[in-house]
Amino acid sequence: MTLEYTGVRVRDLARAVTFYTEGLGLKAGAKGRMAAGGTWQELQDPESKAILELNYYPGDPPFHRGDELDHLGFRVTDLDLVAERLVRLGARVEIPPFEEGDVRLVFLSDPDGIWVELYERRPTDEPPTSRPGS
Repeated sequence: MTLEYTGVRVRDLARAVTFYTEGLGLKAGAKGRMAAGGTWQELQDPESKAILELNYYPGDPPFHRGDELDHLGFRVTDLDLVAERLVRLGARVEIPPFEEGDVRLVFLSDPDGIWVELYERRPTDEPPTSRPGS
């Protein structure tokens, strides 16, 4: 399992990108669209390689439950196994497993209510075409 990124919702994507790139030296990386109509933008710390994912939704979007929340994103190799283990340790399934692009995701809340996204990529010979941005 890999802590892949921390995702936060922002009100103005361009302003947030400027703030974190010019103010803190993070480097802009991949960018994409979400099923709920939002946009995600990765920013990476060049020293630690940590990723901050900025999530922006225009207007009053029809969210998938969880898309609007700040969360921790973990890439896993066996989503079901890890999700079951976390549930045994007190996590609650907030959004059951679903597919989006070339990934399979589930949203849980930890015992303190912090949302945790687990995702696994489906095996393919093609390069990834999307990644979660919730």
